[in-house]
Amino acid sequence: MKIVDCNQRARAVTGLPAQLDGSIPFASLLTADSARPPFDSLDGTNFSCETEVRFRQDGRKAMDALVYVYGMMIGAERHYVVFGRDISGSKQRELDLLRFANVVHYTVNPIQITDAAGRMIYVNPAFERTTGFAKEELIGRNPSIISSKKYGKEFWERVWTTINAGKIWNGEIENRRKDGQPLYTQLLISPIIDVDGKVIGFLGSHRDVTEQRALEQQLMHSQKMESIGTLAAGIAHEVGNPLTSISSIVQVLQRTINDEFARDKLTLVQSQVHRITKIIRDLVDFSRPSNYQVQPTDIVKVLTDSVEIVKMGKKAKEVTFYTHVRQQIPLLSLVPDQMAQVFINILLNAVDALQGKRGSITTNFERDDDVVRVTIEDNGAGIPPDLLTKIFEPFFTTKRVGEGTGLGLWVSYGIIKSFRGDITVWSEPGKGTSFCVTLPLNPKDYTHG
Repeated sequence: MKIVDCNQRARAVTGLPAQLDGSIPFASLLTADSARPPFDSLDGTNFSCETEVRFRQDGRKAMDALVYVYGMMIGAERHYVVFGRDISGSKQRELDLLRFANVVHYTVNPIQITDAAGRMIYVNPAFERTTGFAKEELIGRNPSIISSKKYGKEFWERVWTTINAGKIWNGEIENRRKDGQPLYTQLLISPIIDVDGKVIGFLGSHRDVTEQRALEQQLMHSQKMESIGTLAAGIAHEVGNPLTSISSIVQVLQRTINDEFARDKLTLVQSQVHRITKIIRDLVDFSRPSNYQVQPTDIVKVLTDSVEIVKMGKKAKEVTFYTHVRQQIPLLSLVPDQMAQVFINILLNAVDALQGKRGSITTNFERDDDVVRVTIEDNGAGIPPDLLTKIFEPFFTTKRVGEGTGLGLWVSYGIIKSFRGDITVWSEPGKGTSFCVTLPLNPKDYTHG
């Protein structure tokens, strides 16, 4: 197995001398971790073999090569001819491709790869988790399967024009998960171009910003409520003073006028004055810190008492109330009267949602390390999606004129926020509505009186 001859290229690669005396073993040209060609397997019936090896290169990186070994007889002696082909470049490309594939496959960002026609040929696990679709449901399909349908034909034509020209497109879009929930992502579409400069596919990289969008909307909503609260305080002051004068004049007239028709009309005016006064009182309650005393409060008792009050109403006769306390709920630093106001507002809305029909309202108490959650659910008519985002806005109501001021949930929102808590709502038309009040176990730095 000693080398007796080689060509110039073999000398350049391995550093073999110009004159060979048959003393250098072929194996000495290979790295320690290289495979060895199976010379011994070449016999009278098997004249050749193919093996991937690594040649040493003095002072340089080892060279990967594919060698073909042929056995032949020269006189009475068996010799072997070894042809080598440098595959270092292709091995490096394979390694780069493997690294790229692992990065794409295991990244937390959803990735999709499509062919030139826009059909998906690959999605990573993050894309499956984020969209809710399995890989088998996506491969071969157009990405429009997750589209929210909120973007017109002109929008997508501009996108296709950009990426077909070999340029990158970047922007925020709204899609839909498999369950119909909105999915907001920062999308970057990068064309995949072959050696001839032809676009052969596209790589879409998403960054899920759904939670960020939700937090931004909550922040904007809080800022809007704060601004409205400031405005409400001024309105309440400016309206309250002349309203008091009107009420006093009406009372004087009622005592001095004997005309029955006039007295009836004054009674109507007085009832409307009372209604406006209640609205102003609610505005003031929302817009300024409470003067009530914060104290250790049994929130379970507060809600139980609130249920008993709501039960007395005529509309609640066909309603069954359930209360579940799954864990021991500690005393919370709250204002009991204000919490009762919140619960009564939510319970009354739940009763109204049942529309006088037989139904149920269920309350669940839960706690974890730092919060208590109170969930009030009804199986009433539910709230349409387009109205769900408006229910905490002042003067918004779905009730008929005279039946509601539209301030109950608005005031409740302000009370819960003043305790550093939160109030959220879930609803589906025809299935019911669920309000969740979240309160901290160890609140600090209250803004109360």
